[in-house]
Amino acid sequence: MKPALLTAWKIDKASLYRQSRLWHAYLSAFAFLALIFFTLTGILLNHPDWFTGRPDAKEIELDLPLEKIEQAQASATPGEALAQLVASRTSVKGAYKSAEIADDMALIRLEGAFGVSDIAIDLESGHAEVAVQSNSFVTLMGDLHKGKDTGSVWRAVIDITGIFILALSLIGYVLFFTLRYRLATSLKLTGASLLMMGLVIWAFVP
Repeated sequence: MKPALLTAWKIDKASLYRQSRLWHAYLSAFAFLALIFFTLTGILLNHPDWFTGRPDAKEIELDLPLEKIEQAQASATPGEALAQLVASRTSVKGAYKSAEIADDMALIRLEGAFGVSDIAIDLESGHAEVAVQSNSFVTLMGDLHKGKDTGSVWRAVIDITGIFILALSLIGYVLFFTLRYRLATSLKLTGASLLMMGLVIWAFVP
């Protein structure tokens, strides 16, 4: 009779393999789509010359109410408040990045994945000039890939995607142990892949 401990281990191992297959299927639904997206955007980062369209740019002039300007200047974050004031009256791209306020002039910078905006406000007259620059398709895809100027929600999506793909990969290795006749080959291929990546980094990356 086989020891009870060995029998229990076999039951647990079978349950582990069943759960691994189940979770592998569930994670694949999201992880594969995310992996395709980040793979394609990564390729675009390596080949920015594939899309050469010129991004749109426009100049906007408007007059802001002086009482609203005074309220913005009196706030705890005057630069951000002035940016919100302009955004409420015209179309801009990007989120608040920085501001320089000196004497009767405010210079404000907005940056985002879809474009950037530079705002100049005459605080005495209320006259504002806004330069809006849209990002190209490649720049947009690159920023989405890197999480640059995309906000906390998209950066969280990138983190979750990384966790899902990591979990999917680890579960895949667990499933390797169910393939008795292919396990050795799979492990050899894994080792060869790691060695090849290491050699490429060591030999060709400056």
